[in-house]
Amino acid sequence: MRLVAYLCILIFAVLNLESNDAMYKNLKVLKLNSLNAEEARVIEGKATERPFSGKYYTFKKEGTYLCKRCNAPLYRSASKFDSGCGWPSFDDEIKGAVKRVKDADGKRVEIVCARCNAHLGHVFEGEGFTSKNIRHCVNSISLNFEDDKKEEAKAYFAGGCFWGVEYHFENLEGVRSVVSGYMGGSLKNPSYGDVSSGDSGHLEVVEIRYDAAKVDYETLAKLFFEIHDPTQTDGQGPDIGQQYLSAIFTSNQEEMHILNRLITVLEAKGLKIATKIYPKAVFYKAEEYHQDYYKKHKKQPYCHAYKKRF
Repeated sequence: MRLVAYLCILIFAVLNLESNDAMYKNLKVLKLNSLNAEEARVIEGKATERPFSGKYYTFKKEGTYLCKRCNAPLYRSASKFDSGCGWPSFDDEIKGAVKRVKDADGKRVEIVCARCNAHLGHVFEGEGFTSKNIRHCVNSISLNFEDDKKEEAKAYFAGGCFWGVEYHFENLEGVRSVVSGYMGGSLKNPSYGDVSSGDSGHLEVVEIRYDAAKVDYETLAKLFFEIHDPTQTDGQGPDIGQQYLSAIFTSNQEEMHILNRLITVLEAKGLKIATKIYPKAVFYKAEEYHQDYYKKHKKQPYCHAYKKRF
């Protein structure tokens, strides 16, 4: 019995180390912004800035509040309100963007960025400030702000199961959001059942919204060619069928020229590229359970892996 107990303890320790190692590797993949001493004190050291001192306390522009460390979108300006507490207050977060952690004192609930675990502040309920009856009390120093009026670009890539393509693009600096959906078929408002049958003509596609001042289309296209097998002609990995084909939907001639140049480079290296290039069509967002699939289920892509090609 004692031997069995020792074996159980050993297995638990190994699994825990592997889990921690995986978390560390995932964190290294993220492109984290450098922090000054005061930012690090709050964001990494879980300290609190002085009340009424933060730049966003009385800030009223329309836009999106981002994580200072990894640029993940956290809050919309529409959810911000004045609680009089001395720190920016929000009564709602962008879905899946904020994680709750029990404070060490067992009394308060800490809020951190779900992507990089940066300390944001604390969350309180039952205070009655708004109809949602919740207050995210956030340090200004943990935030950046992006004006809604800033021009946003979009890109559309199909590289097999959209879960894996979405997973790899979400951590690229300059990418604001990645949405899984369908494109290329003639059926209006297709369902997953329609697309997975292979008869609707749609491909599983991701719509990438990105800040062109931070990342350009060529960088997005290079990553696309490096996270799937662009030479496979019948799908991607074990996912075979029309809906899993490799394709890119372009919005203009400039994107077309960039893609043709990159394909020429790859073919000069001996790759026979199967990726098709089409003009942009109507994009239909997939069902909610497909969005952020791997993040929700805490899994890794089964047929998408990064391989440097440029």
